[in-house]
Amino acid sequence: MSGKRLGWFGIIRLGLVQTALGAIVVLTTSTLNRVMVVELALPATLPGVLVGLHYAVQVLRPRLGYGSDVGGRRTPWIVGGMLALSLGAATASLAVALMSVQPLLGIALAVLAFTVIGGGVGAAGTSLLVLLAKQVDPERRGPAATIVWMMMIAGFVVTATVAGHLLDPFSLTRLVAVSLGVAAAAFVLALIAVFGIEGRAVPALQESPQSPQPMPPFREAIRQVWGESRARRFAVFVFVSMLAYSGQDLILEPFAGTVFGLTPGESTRLSGVQHAGVFLGMLLVALACGRLARGRLGSLLGWTVGGCIASGAVLLTLAFSAFAAGSWPLRATVFTLGVANGAFAVAAIGAMMSLVNDGRAKREGVRMGLWGAAQAIAFGLGGLLGTLAVDLLRWALAAPTSAYALVFAGEAMLFFLAAGLALRVKGPAAAGRSPARGAGYAPVGGD
Repeated sequence: MSGKRLGWFGIIRLGLVQTALGAIVVLTTSTLNRVMVVELALPATLPGVLVGLHYAVQVLRPRLGYGSDVGGRRTPWIVGGMLALSLGAATASLAVALMSVQPLLGIALAVLAFTVIGGGVGAAGTSLLVLLAKQVDPERRGPAATIVWMMMIAGFVVTATVAGHLLDPFSLTRLVAVSLGVAAAAFVLALIAVFGIEGRAVPALQESPQSPQPMPPFREAIRQVWGESRARRFAVFVFVSMLAYSGQDLILEPFAGTVFGLTPGESTRLSGVQHAGVFLGMLLVALACGRLARGRLGSLLGWTVGGCIASGAVLLTLAFSAFAAGSWPLRATVFTLGVANGAFAVAAIGAMMSLVNDGRAKREGVRMGLWGAAQAIAFGLGGLLGTLAVDLLRWALAAPTSAYALVFAGEAMLFFLAAGLALRVKGPAAAGRSPARGAGYAPVGGD
């Protein structure tokens, strides 16, 4: 691959891919979800299973990343993934419309569509992060992670707003038309974003000075990556931290309604308060990265560990708040939780981008795919386990307040465990080449 490094404009261009990805994902996981449950009066379990399926398919991320390692270029995988994602979203909207007249056939088509969606997210998302990691200077990785993730959230917001207006007055025909429009616009945006941004590369199946041995089969490649202590430890950290991170998503608003008596509108606004905190937490990491290079504010490791500890501490206070609902400042607590979550999440992504080059050469896609798969599995399990734990504890204790408190406390323990696991990531590199300057958890910018 060419030695061309991305400037801020190039980083923002690649961030548009995340914007496009977020636009399609919010349509399929939020809008179609609501239509199935409300307008079609189908069981809520159905969209839950479909969204879970799209996460389950992402266990293939290491194999998809391996494909980009073999070819030596990430752009074809980003474009192919976005094409699959766009086609999957269009098919999913058709499937929902079909459910109104042929439920079984519509469900079968939706299963196919969400399988394709999961594959598209895995292919595009994995290769995008690898491309960013390889072409962004170490001192810019923290801000780059912030920019890209905030642009993805912007995709959520813009699509939800625009599509919401276009869907009224609602009809299934209008739903299909809007979905097709969003999918087409997102794909075109992604094409524009990646056009000409990546240099030429030498396929890993050929002999080259950087890769003296041909690329091994996938099973051997994933075995080699799992044998790298940093890659393996980071995968475990990603799984545990994202399990804690996602476990709170589906229970925070019901908690606010059940324990604090908030109305649906008030609990929705509370979610907005949390997302505002997430934005602030991300910005704190981005603004600190200029000082990180001079060693003044620690490293990405410090932000990752600190974000996990802070998230755990706030979750413990949230658990305590259940017993003081009448006087507790819930909005301030949830905002603080958002700040801690945002700082942890973007620092972890920045660390992921730094560590992806740390180990055997020509394994970056497999390495990023391994971490992406760990994240996807954790997200799929987190929401399910969080809600299941609340239901079981409410049944066993006959006290919703105690049930929510125990679940929040359990999630706090997971965050504390994740902080310990993140500290274990720092250490000698595993078998393979030595870490590059600025790689891993060293302060951004190197010594």
